[in-house]
Amino acid sequence: MSGFASPDPVTLNLWHPIAAIGEIPPGKVSATVLLDEPVNFAKVADGEPFVWRARPELRAGDAAPSTRPADALPSLVAYGYLWTSLGTPPEEIFAIPEYAEPDRRNVAAASIGVAVSAPRAIENFLDMGHFPYVHTGILGEQPHTEVKEYDVETSAERDEVLATRCRFFQPMASTVAKGGMEVEYVYRVPHPFCSVLYKSSPLDANRQDVIAIFLQPVGQERIRAHMMLSILDDQNDDTFIRRFQLMVFGQDKPILENQFPKRLPLDPRAETPIRADKSAIAYRRWLSAKGVTYGVIPAAA
Repeated sequence: MSGFASPDPVTLNLWHPIAAIGEIPPGKVSATVLLDEPVNFAKVADGEPFVWRARPELRAGDAAPSTRPADALPSLVAYGYLWTSLGTPPEEIFAIPEYAEPDRRNVAAASIGVAVSAPRAIENFLDMGHFPYVHTGILGEQPHTEVKEYDVETSAERDEVLATRCRFFQPMASTVAKGGMEVEYVYRVPHPFCSVLYKSSPLDANRQDVIAIFLQPVGQERIRAHMMLSILDDQNDDTFIRRFQLMVFGQDKPILENQFPKRLPLDPRAETPIRADKSAIAYRRWLSAKGVTYGVIPAAA
């Protein structure tokens, strides 16, 4: 794990995901690390989850407290995951309205450890240019390598980065795709360490599948990547959907872990930008403007 550094106030006060709610064993203490600090979590008898800073008398696997501790950290359940904060988070988390639509398959797809910073992983998630080379035969293929012109905006009102009109040819765009198609994407970054992707649904031309990545910053250079899908799929079970998503992310993992530096440089001169990087440039500027210093290399004064 990377060297400890106190989180900046923005990062400290965010909601952070720590576990898929369906994978928390009832009545048992579970353990993880958030922002370099060990935390425990559990479900009480009625199934309500709670989180607290780890203490030596309670270890992973022990029987959980029967009631919520007085020193419990803030917690909420959203999009299939348990979220917490080491600071003072807002009352609500960012909205994904599609999650509430009754005909969607909502799947907590996986939680995977990766040796990279959270901002680097978000930048990779925003990058369409790697599709033909890293996800060959699935999300891209040669000679379809061009990243077409798209639009990016940073909204102060919504406090997010939004990329629209993103189009890319994909041989197997989803678990229900029957062949290659040009897919239209919308990327949202409504949280410094979370991104939500909307993409064309092969089953309904008027609706979009949703794929989200929620990153838990274990340390400055280590994360747990929690993936959520809210998709239109009446053909496959959750196991098949998870395997497909794991296959895709498994191709990204070695790329992410070989990034150098592992923390994201915010100085616009640090890495040469190209057109495909427009959303990444906007994301870096957004982080810098917000004052995020955890997991990044801040721009020189």
